[in-house]
Amino acid sequence: MARVTNIPASVVRAQLEAVFQAWGMTSENIATTVEVMVATDLSGVDSHGLGMLPGYHQRRGRGMIKDTPDIRVVREKPAAALIDADRSLGHPPSVMAMKLAMEKARTMGVAVVSVRNSNHFGAAGYYSRMAAEEGIVGMAMTNAPTPAMVPTFGRDPILGTNPIAFAAPAERNPPFSLDMATTTVAVGKLNIARRLGKAIPEGWALNSEGQIETDGAAAFEARRLTPLGGDRERGSHKGYGLATMVEILCATLSGSWSDGPGPDGKPVRTKTNVGHFFLAIDPSKVRADGEFQADLDRMIDMLHATPPADPENPVQVAGDPEVRATATRSVDGIPIADTLIEEVRKVAIESRAPFLLAE
Repeated sequence: MARVTNIPASVVRAQLEAVFQAWGMTSENIATTVEVMVATDLSGVDSHGLGMLPGYHQRRGRGMIKDTPDIRVVREKPAAALIDADRSLGHPPSVMAMKLAMEKARTMGVAVVSVRNSNHFGAAGYYSRMAAEEGIVGMAMTNAPTPAMVPTFGRDPILGTNPIAFAAPAERNPPFSLDMATTTVAVGKLNIARRLGKAIPEGWALNSEGQIETDGAAAFEARRLTPLGGDRERGSHKGYGLATMVEILCATLSGSWSDGPGPDGKPVRTKTNVGHFFLAIDPSKVRADGEFQADLDRMIDMLHATPPADPENPVQVAGDPEVRATATRSVDGIPIADTLIEEVRKVAIESRAPFLLAE
């Protein structure tokens, strides 16, 4: 099993900045991307922070990611907008989109901003929390550049992990912050298992024959994830349905759907064209100022007060683990597997950037 080393967030931040500077990204896009990735690692979502850098490096090498994209609004109405990301990494256009959605929601009450022609944007929950921290209810969703979900009763992957994130502001409590893949787990979880040399639980993934796969490395290579639920008897049709909803909102609405099925029936993409969806709601346009937050506090308190089945495991609400992880990792550092450190070393060398994660 791989060894894990705790590395200060400041060092992780510096490493990411060094690589992105070597790529020639603008200072503004570097700052945005690094902020999202480091915040994600601090929150305990190890699959979507520094761990994504090797994948970004590979996609950039294949011409799927532009270093200096022209990110712009191409269509705009009072309560809606469409942004073309011009093959940027997904973080800068997504921060731009959520800020625009919040701005419009403060005037119109609710607003939607779509993004097309983008790439992986990290953890969806970062963007919904952006809204909640400003007193706005936020939702963020994305489709994926490559298929990973096998539809219920299917054998081959057709849809992505297609996450849904929702966050709502409270007054006394941290925001309610839900961030979930519509697959049983995200691809990044398989990658973590691969790096650590671990097996995965039954029901996470399938092999090329549509049978259960428990080897982490083999599952990551096959990339055949089950819909949320695992199988039909456990409700996988619900996860499959949610993933299709996300695909409609992110891909069809923004114009980021594939070019259609190829000869093998799988979606064909002739270019990188990931789509994102952002929704913002200003609760003060529906309720008097502060009423929504006060009611949400009471709901969160009620859920926390639920008698636990095991006193050692009290009832939590979405967002609680991330708040605790951020507090702990801000002091103790971010745990990073040695296998990932070596992958980042290779990225730094190939990018002609300094390697800073060495002990």
